Amino acid sequence: MSSRKITLFYALLIAVASLAVGMVLASRLDLSSESSAQTMNVPPMNSAPLAGPVDATTFRTIAKNATGFVVNIRTRAKRRAPDMNDFFGGENPFDRFFGRPQPNRPRDQVVESAGTGFVISAGDALILTNNHVVEGATDIYVAFGEDQYDQEEFRAKLVGRDQLTDSALIQLEEKPARPLVEAKFGDSAQMQPGDWVMAIGNPFGLAHTVTVGVISATKRPFFTAEQRSQDVLQTDAAINPGNSGGPLLNVRGEVIGINTAILANSRAEGNLGIGFAIPINVVRNLLPDLRRGEVVRGRIGISMLEVPRDAVEELGLKERRGALVAQVPKDGPAAKAGIQPGDVIIEVNGKPIADREELTRIVTGTKPGTTIPVTLVRDRKQMTLNVTIEKLDLEAESGGSARGGTEEDTTAGFGLSLGNVTPSMARSLRLPEGMRGAVIMDIEQGSAADGSGLAQGDIILKVNNQEVTSAADASSLLQKIPSGGRALLLVWKSRQGQELFLTLKKE
Repeated sequence: MSSRKITLFYALLIAVASLAVGMVLASRLDLSSESSAQTMNVPPMNSAPLAGPVDATTFRTIAKNATGFVVNIRTRAKRRAPDMNDFFGGENPFDRFFGRPQPNRPRDQVVESAGTGFVISAGDALILTNNHVVEGATDIYVAFGEDQYDQEEFRAKLVGRDQLTDSALIQLEEKPARPLVEAKFGDSAQMQPGDWVMAIGNPFGLAHTVTVGVISATKRPFFTAEQRSQDVLQTDAAINPGNSGGPLLNVRGEVIGINTAILANSRAEGNLGIGFAIPINVVRNLLPDLRRGEVVRGRIGISMLEVPRDAVEELGLKERRGALVAQVPKDGPAAKAGIQPGDVIIEVNGKPIADREELTRIVTGTKPGTTIPVTLVRDRKQMTLNVTIEKLDLEAESGGSARGGTEEDTTAGFGLSLGNVTPSMARSLRLPEGMRGAVIMDIEQGSAADGSGLAQGDIILKVNNQEVTSAADASSLLQKIPSGGRALLLVWKSRQGQELFLTLKKE
């Protein structure tokens, strides 16, 4: 063999070996390209107008066609079981009363729950359900078939979940022998009050129960996390415990919502004719994130209020729109950008803000790390600040008496009893050095201040944008406000250690 051919042979051999080694290292170190990450094709959505007659076989046909994609879900989770220690402040009563240790007993108990879901991808065996159905589950089982006494059951695993939309994606670890049937998606945005709908689920363990009703209302706010809500569809189609995660279908048999919750009272556990479903359009947009295992949202770090109808002029607005900033936690994106309690945000990234819900939608939908302009009104002046969006972490989101002040003064019409901040009180409340204002000594039950967010020990710093240095200052400014008028208050929340802006209407 010539030297040239030998050189070429070894060059080729080295190249192949390098490629092989590179592939092994990539597999060991998880350095494969992003294209190999879990992705999914979002199911198509039918936005054609709902038209045509509803006859004697319409709902029968829908129920029959849905049999193949609606599944029953059974979960098992470990819950800490209470023991005698819990009733004695953590102290072992055997030690306390008998001088000997309590016998070892299991501290966990297994709890089983039931819910519903529906197949959205036959090829990947993906099933959509509620987050609260599978949250904390150690074991997930999916059952197919209408007969609750003779169902095929298969183990499933959690792929991704989202608390804010109460949605979750699970995947079968083994598939049934028969082909899976996929649900079809309708357009939840076109649903209107009075439109026929059907709910199918597993209420009280009664597999594939069908109920029919109408859309009662749209865009009902439903709180899924602290200070965060999701607009939902309201329906009178009967929804009961076990229906959670099942589909709400239109008259074409297309999924337009995920049944999530019911309105109940202390006397009844079951359906009262008021049920709620997460619009499918909202969840459909999140499916790629759920498939990857994480839904990423943005935050700017504020709590907000609606602009009061009778405070538009006082806030320096031309019309009632925008989001009123109530609190700005320290070290958050908003605080770093200079946003303050009492500001009214009227525009974000060039988009006008109608209310706080719209602001929330825009911010949560913005990629973390993005810097956006935020236009606001402060002291009747408009300004623009640049805010860098942070990643939303729901878990991360999720004091003492003030007696002893002097010159106590009661402010009629608001239900506040105020006092001066004394040095001992400042130390007790751990106030920032040099803070002055009027401390709230008491709040009259049933007054305007009761339930407003104010508490004993809070410090009033400003009234109608005027600084307060004593109880007398605050009292004088509050007394000038006519009955029915509003006070714009900047308050230091002593227990939280941060400022709060709120409005209070004088009785």
